[in-house]
Parts: sequence; C-alpha cells; structure tokens
Amino acid sequence: MIRFYAPDIESTLTLPESDSGHCVRVLRMRMGDPLEVVDGRGTLYSCVLADAHPKHATVEITGRTPLPKVWRGSITIAIAPTKHNDRMEWLVEKLVEIGVDRIVPLRCRYSERKDINRERLEKIAVSAMKQSLKAVLPQIDEMTPYGSFIASADNEAQRFIAYCDTEIPRRLMAKEYRHDTDTVILIGPEGDFSKEEIKTALDNGWIPVTLGDNRLRTETAALVACDTCHIINQLHQQ
Repeated sequence: MIRFYAPDIESTLTLPESDSGHCVRVLRMRMGDPLEVVDGRGTLYSCVLADAHPKHATVEITGRTPLPKVWRGSITIAIAPTKHNDRMEWLVEKLVEIGVDRIVPLRCRYSERKDINRERLEKIAVSAMKQSLKAVLPQIDEMTPYGSFIASADNEAQRFIAYCDTEIPRRLMAKEYRHDTDTVILIGPEGDFSKEEIKTALDNGWIPVTLGDNRLRTETAALVACDTCHIINQLHQQ
C-alpha cells in the first residue's frame, strides 16, 4: 500500500502539493484507488483517492488506526553536524528508521559546520518515517548553540555526554542507561567537545560516557548511542 504524509489530513482531506504530484503524476493513481496517509503524530489513515489533482489531491478517509511509537520514553540526539551534508542526511534517515524523538544540531567550539538546511533534513525524516512504516515524525531543531542547549535541557531526563577525551573519566553508556526513560545524548564534532564544553556539561549533572573501545565517527557514534537505547529497552521488554 502506498503511504503519504499529510499533517492536516483530518481537517483538509488534502495531500500536500509534493505528495499530490507523486500520487498523481508519478504513481498515476486515479479516483477510487486506495492509499494510506500518516499525520506524523501517530495516526494511520486508510483512504481512497477522491480527486486526482496533481497539486492538491483530495481523499476520503475510510479508517483510522493509532500507530504510536514502539518504544517508551523519549530519545533526543543532540549532535554537532558533520562537515559533509550527505553524512548528516544519512544520519537523520537512519535515526528515524531506528527510532528517535528529537534531533538537535549543535554549534560547538570545534564544529565543522555552522548552519544546516533544516527543511532538507525534515524532508529526509518524512521519507524515512514513511519507508520504515512509522506514523510519528521526529522533531528536528534549528542549529542550537551548545551552551543554550545545556541550559535548556530537561533535568528530569537522563542526560549523557559522549566524548573521546580519555583524560576526563567516562563510564560505559550501556551500563549507565536506564531503560524506558527520557534520554538526551550529546555527540560532539569530529574534533570532539572542548574541555570547557565537557566541564560545563558535567557541572550541570550530565553523565560522562563512552560508547565502547572503537573510535567512531560523529554520525556513527550517534547511531550507536541511539541503537544502544533501543536494544536495552527491548531486552527489558522480553
């Protein structure tokens, strides 16, 4: 079944222009054809195409199915974007497939990239949500200064900062993580967090962690951290 994304489908019964074009021009769907629509907030709609307009196709909703995320607690990955856009885009795609609630691009002292194309990342997230048969779209923030994020982070969540500096003691995240709990994980740039940034986090109660003995690139570290949460959660659900 073909799946589309329309956040306002309940009120408008209309697909966005991009999805309308894909539906009518690319897939050549016609009036009466069945399709599925997700709203990004956890609901899957069974629909039939009512008007095959290439810019604002309309549908008739025939059923609604709650499709919440499958993990308990929230997972936030706050990461300094990679120098090359394609690696950050790849990361967003994979994080959404695995399962993440929020992605925060961080501007750190040693960041190789000072800005992002948020709209582009959101489109990739939408595509990954549909491809992985999810109905909840993660939040993607604008580029956020490191200090601002530290100051505004949820103090009730378990908060980890993963870094490479071996002179500042760290603990294995897999041993520190508490399953099914709201979690925020800081991942630094290729040049790592500065000592001052690490100190700021530790002074604010963040838990210093390592992701293991392997040296990981920024995007790999973020993926490993996110998947570690899911693996531990799944083990406790058995």
